Amino acid sequence: MQHRHLNHQNFTLAAIDDVIGRGQRQDWSGLRHAVLDNPLLLEKILRVCGAHTHDPYAQRYHLWKHYVEQQLA
Repeated sequence: MQHRHLNHQNFTLAAIDDVIGRGQRQDWSGLRHAVLDNPLLLEKILRVCGAHTHDPYAQRYHLWKHYVEQQLA
């Protein structure tokens, strides 16, 4: 998924936020594969999710936060 000026290939914080917030299943799969190749992305995902998990209806971010916590455990 390409959205505006975001650099999804490098998975900046803005790109991660866009993938989680607006992405479809294939975009999430791409993010998951990137995490498997580069575990340092887990911390970035956790930062992005932390900005949204105050909202109980932001289920996408809660899901990814849970995924990251499971990977770090």
